[in-house]
Amino acid sequence: MNGAATRNRDAVAGWSFLTPTLVLVTLFTLAPVLFAFYAAFHKMDIVSGQTSWAGVRNLGYLWDDDKFWAACRNTLRYVVVVVPLQTALALALACLLNGRVRMRRAFVTLFFLPTLTSSAAMTMIFMWLFNNNGLVTQALQAHFGITVRFLSDPHWALAIIMLMNVFSTTPQHMVVYLAGLQEIPQGLYEAMTLDGAGPIARHWHISVPQLTPITFYVVTMGLIGCFQVFDQAFILSGGDGGPENSTLTFTLLIYQLAFKTYNTMGLACALAVVLTLIILGATLLLRRFVKAEGLNA
Repeated sequence: MNGAATRNRDAVAGWSFLTPTLVLVTLFTLAPVLFAFYAAFHKMDIVSGQTSWAGVRNLGYLWDDDKFWAACRNTLRYVVVVVPLQTALALALACLLNGRVRMRRAFVTLFFLPTLTSSAAMTMIFMWLFNNNGLVTQALQAHFGITVRFLSDPHWALAIIMLMNVFSTTPQHMVVYLAGLQEIPQGLYEAMTLDGAGPIARHWHISVPQLTPITFYVVTMGLIGCFQVFDQAFILSGGDGGPENSTLTFTLLIYQLAFKTYNTMGLACALAVVLTLIILGATLLLRRFVKAEGLNA
């Protein structure tokens, strides 16, 4: 009896501690997700409160919308460029700092500073650098006679957001890679050195395989972050995805459908569901080709 009473008392205490968190998760995570799935199959007007069944017609409206396909192209281009670039740069910087570098901690701190800056502040800095009278624009015009309207040119606007994202997220991934490199047994490198292997061979045959789980984590976080890019595109374009929809992303289009027209909340939720499925599919595909688990050998 005492054992059963103790177990019941422990269970009550455990649920008491869990209840506030479960309530918050239910209210602010689970309930919105369920509402989004419900709204994805309805036509909704958040001003009048009118709701009617739409079924899969919301997906048909998206299929016929030029903005949807512009968001698809921009987001896919963003993912294809940013994720490999930030991963490769993060690994290269981590390998560089993992060697015998003087003032390594100072360099790590310096490289990590962009990550500590808010994305809104970082966007404003890049807008100041690349606007028509910006530092970069004036330097190109003064030294090379080249005039480029980075923020108003559809061919350059998305590239500026890509550059900004790589600059601000690479240091965070670099620190993760650096921690992984320091966990690799040094005996593996010493053994290959005795066999006559150079630094490139040691890196390719030891560091890269040993860091496979970390690479899976970095690429997965990069994929999710790039598919969900919003604030940089919103601030740089003023919320309209311009110029000529060149900075329109999935999440920015969701915002426009949900909070600018007010009667297309169902379309916004349908697009959110589509984005969720795309992220899930990309993650599962990545897991198919990159091992998420690994052991030092």
